[in-house]
Amino acid sequence: MPGPRRFPLPLIAAFFALYVIWGSTYLVIRIGVEHWPPLLLAGIRFVIAGSLMYGFLRWRGAPAPTWAQWKAGAVIGVLLLSFGNGAVSVAEHTGVASGVAALAVATVPLFTLLCGYFWGARNTRLEWAGIVLGLIGIAMLNLGSNLQSSPLGATLLLFAAASWAFGSVLSKHLPLPAGAMASAVEMLVGGVVLLIGSVASGEHLDSIPPLEGWLALAYLTCFGSIIAFNAYMYLLKHVRPAAATSYAYVNPAVAVLLGIVFAGETIGSEEALAMLVIISAVVLIGLPQWRKPKPAPAES
Repeated sequence: MPGPRRFPLPLIAAFFALYVIWGSTYLVIRIGVEHWPPLLLAGIRFVIAGSLMYGFLRWRGAPAPTWAQWKAGAVIGVLLLSFGNGAVSVAEHTGVASGVAALAVATVPLFTLLCGYFWGARNTRLEWAGIVLGLIGIAMLNLGSNLQSSPLGATLLLFAAASWAFGSVLSKHLPLPAGAMASAVEMLVGGVVLLIGSVASGEHLDSIPPLEGWLALAYLTCFGSIIAFNAYMYLLKHVRPAAATSYAYVNPAVAVLLGIVFAGETIGSEEALAMLVIISAVVLIGLPQWRKPKPAPAES
């Protein structure tokens, strides 16, 4: 008889990266935008990460993307990184707490289901209940003092979540490069667009960032963009989608805890209740993914 099946160490490491590292990036972004203009910070982060990944993959023998794949990657990179991550960076620059930003971005699964519906996907009653509950949570979140004091931040965060969801759904219908090369292309193009946006909006460095600012940039580039993303891709191949996407309701809790401990952030009762509602909604949406698909009827 075989011994008890152990939980593989790579899976433990991947979940740690997904939960803790991705959850911590909201706090690190908050620290980074205190020393860098927000679009410049995001642009440098993704251009460096994309360049490193692209060079490494080509060195390992991965084929260069075709022109069609570059165009597809550019579209997804702009939606996910330029619009999605860029909007989060600007929102935190306006003063939105990192935990609240993570909570708003946790609504991505709600927008993903809504976007998928227009591509012919049919949602279950449980998923529709999750969508309705999530929209209620969004309304409650905007009643809190944190987002009320920054209407621009609230708008940017919802735009970021919707853009990320639309890009995620659209990516399934475009000829993206295989494997991690898709991420490299998206980071390169998305980062360049962010840098263009930085110049166009008049961002500039008043002084050379201190060590804290450089450490934030390095952390976001290495851990947030390269390690955590590859951990996510690894989990998509080895666990059910519901487990891989469970970061959506774990990241906010991690971000809130880190923000309170290390940045002195506070979460009001409205935001706390909204967190409970939104996380419950995301769990409802994820439940159907855990169900085993019914076996197809045998052909007679």
